[in-house]
Amino acid sequence: MAASSHLVTRSWNLPKFEVPFISSLNFRTSQLNCSQFSSPTHSPENENMNQFLPHLSLLILSLAFTAVKPSGLTASESTAAVSRFQEYLRIDTAQPSPDYAKAAAFITSQAEAIGLESQTLELVAGKPLVLLKWPGKKSSLPSLLLNSHTDVVPFETDKWAHHPFSAAIDSSGRIYARGSQDMKCVGMQYLEAIRLLKKAGFSPDRDIYITFVPDEEIGGHAGVEVFVKSDVFKKLNIGLVLDEGLASPGAEYRLFYGERSPWWTVIRSKGAPGHGAKLYDGSAMENLLKSIEAIKRFRTAQFDLVKAGVKAEGDVISINFVYLKAGTPSPTGFVMNLQPSEAEVGLDIRVPPSADPEALERRLAEEWAPSSRNLTYEFKQKVPVVDTYGKPAVTVADNSNPWWSLLGDAVKKAGGKLGKPEIFPASTDARYFRELGIPAFGFSPMANTPILLHDHNEFLSKDEYLKGIEIYESVIKELASYHGNTIDDESKAEL
Repeated sequence: MAASSHLVTRSWNLPKFEVPFISSLNFRTSQLNCSQFSSPTHSPENENMNQFLPHLSLLILSLAFTAVKPSGLTASESTAAVSRFQEYLRIDTAQPSPDYAKAAAFITSQAEAIGLESQTLELVAGKPLVLLKWPGKKSSLPSLLLNSHTDVVPFETDKWAHHPFSAAIDSSGRIYARGSQDMKCVGMQYLEAIRLLKKAGFSPDRDIYITFVPDEEIGGHAGVEVFVKSDVFKKLNIGLVLDEGLASPGAEYRLFYGERSPWWTVIRSKGAPGHGAKLYDGSAMENLLKSIEAIKRFRTAQFDLVKAGVKAEGDVISINFVYLKAGTPSPTGFVMNLQPSEAEVGLDIRVPPSADPEALERRLAEEWAPSSRNLTYEFKQKVPVVDTYGKPAVTVADNSNPWWSLLGDAVKKAGGKLGKPEIFPASTDARYFRELGIPAFGFSPMANTPILLHDHNEFLSKDEYLKGIEIYESVIKELASYHGNTIDDESKAEL
């Protein structure tokens, strides 16, 4: 969180001296040595000054910390912020039947209380997208978009210590709920940070938009995918997008500049049926199992690179088997003495921006699903790894990108630290912005937190949630105050 506009005042029992105005605090306070100011001549005045100097050093140190440290939430503000977070978490927005209407009503009520402009778009019937606006003083500047999704994944209630929509807080301050990490926390942190900034009298230079979008958990096709193609979006003049990231088990926050593209693939096999006791070549199951064995070898080789620390998880091609379908159904299960004529397997393949997609598809066609073994394949979803400019769909994550530098500085000012930038191992709505060449970072300020998205007993500690509000207060203030020029198509291609 950015420094408060009000300095903390303290009372000191000090001798009355005329103290010169301190114009700058840009020095190492540890270098302050009272003896450096001592006069070799002993006098009552010097004695009094020596008594005063330790107090002066403490005062300077206090002011220095006040200048950089976030002001922090008061106890009552913290309680209210956590209560609003719990209220949002208790809205059942689980796929496949999310209560989007209730979520949209909650978000718009929060916007009204904060003083933000709002509109609800239904680009797809029954799929409301809430668009909020905090107008800036210089609308010609490229705007900032803070994106989050309202839907969450399903769950198995009996595997949870608390009901997934109870938002229960245990004795250690953990808030248990589906969406506590993915990603209702971030959406509310945007709003709470803006609430604090407005209370402090801050006005952004650029327009700030906040979106609460549907259907991210099922691909975003009725959410961000249609939103970025709309006339409404094209008029927003977006310069930077912030979206979801991941929790960090360590002290550093994780930040993502790209992500792996999902290639959801089905491989189907055909073969002659036969008696369950007969040995013969070319059965559907045999053909498919040969493919599965080849895929497993490739998966193991990729995973070994991660285990050895050679590559990060987001930098390898991941493949996981999500279903296997075969057999002839019977009233009691399956016919056990009949070899089926068809079989299929579903694969969740994730392709990093650094991979060669053409080489991967050749491997798929020639090794994993060759027609010579009566195999075919189909993409249920195939997201490109390049943007509209033909370049890897990533955002520059070094000091050549001013957005990157500003983001890192803002996190540091709020008392946090960013780790090494990463490729997100899964996929988010940020890919739709990057495909257009719009810079986008994934950032969920959750440190010292196990990664529990889509897991049983998903939780976020109350303290980490509140700290994230301070982080976003600083981030929004820093990004909203940057006077960067309008980003043209050539610049988008570079970023």
